[in-house]
Amino acid sequence: MAVTRRLLMAVVGLFSLLVYFTAAYVGYLLLLPVWDSRPSPLMAALFVLGTAIALGVVNYWAATAQLKRSLNAVELPRARAPEAYHRLDALVDQMNVETPTLLLAELPVPNAFAIGGGTGTIVVDRRLFRLLSAAEFEGLLAHELAHLETRDALVQTVAYSFVQTLVGLIGLALFPIVVLTGGIARSLALLRGDPSSWSRSWLGRAQRYSLQVVAGLGFAVTLLLLGYSRRRELAADDRAVEITGNPVGLARALAKIEQASTPDPGLLRQVYVHSEADNELSRLLSTHPPIDERMQRLQDRAQYGNFTKSSERPSSRR
Repeated sequence: MAVTRRLLMAVVGLFSLLVYFTAAYVGYLLLLPVWDSRPSPLMAALFVLGTAIALGVVNYWAATAQLKRSLNAVELPRARAPEAYHRLDALVDQMNVETPTLLLAELPVPNAFAIGGGTGTIVVDRRLFRLLSAAEFEGLLAHELAHLETRDALVQTVAYSFVQTLVGLIGLALFPIVVLTGGIARSLALLRGDPSSWSRSWLGRAQRYSLQVVAGLGFAVTLLLLGYSRRRELAADDRAVEITGNPVGLARALAKIEQASTPDPGLLRQVYVHSEADNELSRLLSTHPPIDERMQRLQDRAQYGNFTKSSERPSSRR
């Protein structure tokens, strides 16, 4: 019985080996004309970059439109909030951005976020008007305008699209090798009569390491993009302080939002200030720096006078 089982595994292993080698040869024949007509490395790189940018822009505008629809937000009339619009207009006059649309919404947490770029939109939770003072609300508006000024959301979406495209191409290039090495390892393990040993062979380890390289590359680049997102939040804080000359106002706004936030903002977690950075890993995977860190930076700037109010200089609006 054992001999029959061993013989059967050997036959299956040999047949599997022939199938994988045949598939590899057919794949080689199919790819050969593609390789012969391949574009120059520069043209290929430009094509990949252009495709990633185009997909990123399309995804960004589609996601922005879907987000607006899902919020059921309404535009805030000037007549209802003249003081808010007065401060908004004063901020816009000092920044390289057009006057955005102010939308009121019922968000899971009291907060505000910017979508779009240039002439964008700032979505504001209704509770902020009673939660924040005028100076605190102005600091928050300046922070969101800073994001619109540098089109942070669009840049980050395009960057994520480029990373996904790049990792996808690398995975596609390695896929035949991964399948072939794994298939040969399994076939040889069957021929040896020990099917479970394939993962311990050098071919099995090569397959595993190849998959780990692709996953590790994607994870590493994602960490870089998340770090960039956190730096953009700090840069927006700095720009808001530069414009308003009031770091304490923004720090107090962040503190009040943090205190009023709930731990489950749902699908909109990515665009909110509130974050639960309980450990180093959660900090690395967060799009926003910890609130305590941001408030400490702002308080330090207030203590040491490390800011300049933009209104004391010529207007920077184009």
